[in-house]
Amino acid sequence: MSTAIRRDPGPTSKRIPPIQCLLTFEALARLRSVTLAAEELFVTPSAVSHRVKQLEQILGTKLFGRADFSLTTEGSEYLAHVREGLATLQKFPGSAGQPGTHGKRKLRVAVTPTFARAILIPRLKQFTDAYPEIDLTLQVSIPLLDVVAEDADLMIRFGAGRYADVEHMCLVKDEVTPLASPAFVREHGPFNSSEDLKGEALLRSPLEPWRTWFAGQHLDWPEPLEGSQFNDVGLMCDAAAAGIGIALVRLKLGAPWLDDGSLIRLFPQTVPSPHAHYLCWRTGMMDRWECVAFSDWLKQSVY
Repeated sequence: MSTAIRRDPGPTSKRIPPIQCLLTFEALARLRSVTLAAEELFVTPSAVSHRVKQLEQILGTKLFGRADFSLTTEGSEYLAHVREGLATLQKFPGSAGQPGTHGKRKLRVAVTPTFARAILIPRLKQFTDAYPEIDLTLQVSIPLLDVVAEDADLMIRFGAGRYADVEHMCLVKDEVTPLASPAFVREHGPFNSSEDLKGEALLRSPLEPWRTWFAGQHLDWPEPLEGSQFNDVGLMCDAAAAGIGIALVRLKLGAPWLDDGSLIRLFPQTVPSPHAHYLCWRTGMMDRWECVAFSDWLKQSVY
């Protein structure tokens, strides 16, 4: 299965750019102002920048050469073709060349809970500002535990990346380390080495088995069979913050708890997680411009 959104298409199979990108390019080339182009198209200045960048990525060339939005040679040539195409479309009533006539495009994204909470939601306003014409629906999904959102256009999965049923690309790799509340560390510490975890309350989750940490620390310990268990990393972090025990957590997912001080690291060491977050889609889904817009934005946002 593919691990990247774009393949290297032949000259006859290149994707046609989204009409929104073409309209934005024409407006910016004519007005030479992001603010004026945004006002004309009833979108934010951020949306103008995102659309032009998306168009340049699709075409594989720079359209604007300077900060004053003067066109490159390729940009000037392409602008003539774009204007000719838009003029043809505008001859027909209700055509795609007229912005705002088709309403919002629906996009359904299935996302794992803690990824949404820790990584996606804090960045999501960037996307909604850039693409106000996309009506986004988020659905909770935990495919590793067979909790799957139905009829999603795009899916964010956490696992080993071996997906036979969908195309996919890796979004986020991470490292794990034990975390606990400051009060727990004061009461049960100090923790000078991983051997000090013996006999402590280790919170468990099938999403992050302790054997990853044990192996990385050269400990021949079995997976814990007792202790509180969680099928959501966010709930496990909340439990650890409440002082229930020690959680093995990926640092990027645990950032909200680390940032507010409700969890702290026990050790400076980390171990690479065997799993990662992947953006997945069914064959043909990337023919829809809203899917490409979200995937391009997400890839740039989380890298």
